[in-house]
Amino acid sequence: MTTKTQVKELAGAKPLSYQVVEGGEVSTVDGGVIDEQLLSIYVNGQSLATMMCSPLQLEALAVGYLYNEGLIEAAEEIALLQSNIPNSVVDVILTRDEAQLPRRMILTTGCGGGMTGQELTKAHPPLESAFTATPDVILRLMRALQGAAALYNAVRGVHTAVLGDETGLLISAEDVGRHNAVDKVAGQALLEKINTRDRILLTSGRISSEMLGKARRMGIPVVASRTAPTSITVELAGAWDICVIGYVRRGGMRVYTCGWRLGLQEYL
Repeated sequence: MTTKTQVKELAGAKPLSYQVVEGGEVSTVDGGVIDEQLLSIYVNGQSLATMMCSPLQLEALAVGYLYNEGLIEAAEEIALLQSNIPNSVVDVILTRDEAQLPRRMILTTGCGGGMTGQELTKAHPPLESAFTATPDVILRLMRALQGAAALYNAVRGVHTAVLGDETGLLISAEDVGRHNAVDKVAGQALLEKINTRDRILLTSGRISSEMLGKARRMGIPVVASRTAPTSITVELAGAWDICVIGYVRRGGMRVYTCGWRLGLQEYL
């Protein structure tokens, strides 16, 4: 059981005492809950988005959001990246004066109040990648994700996303929003100059269509989750040649699209 002292030292969590009812008995537990806040991202002085998120890796979140929205292609396009002291605003100044901000924002299905300006369509070309992995690699990476989920293991209520390959985890991120966690992975990869193409993205939450769109933008051909994809996700993944895997747990998984990327024969 995580104590309030341990929670106090853990970024992204808040100490809290609560009552537990179990077996007809009531007890008071010193623990914690996940922290949540509003974050506004400004680009060249213009407001781009305001979202609910976990107050950690905020600069990576801002960079990943800009990348996945198609506003930047590389970290070198950023002249200044700065979060204010209360961690409620991240300012991004680009090396060019004018940034074409999305005019039409779409409310996403991800928790945390996410917005995107990207249109998801099967008309986009498939990923040009011959990347393959194995079921054993997916299972090993999911176990590594569970070990990297420090906030979840302490107080629950948060999603984890990781970038990995056959050697292990490369980047991990946690957030109250599933899509935010993926943006943090993308942003951290840009900042650390880690190539996301032909890697594997794993998430603890449902694979929604906008999350798959982020994976496609990052050039990731294999996306896996402990839970399920949506119907649109499966349709888009089939059109984009992305292998979507769900319910990775207890030594098994469900492969919804492009099983050839895991060395599987086409099902009848």
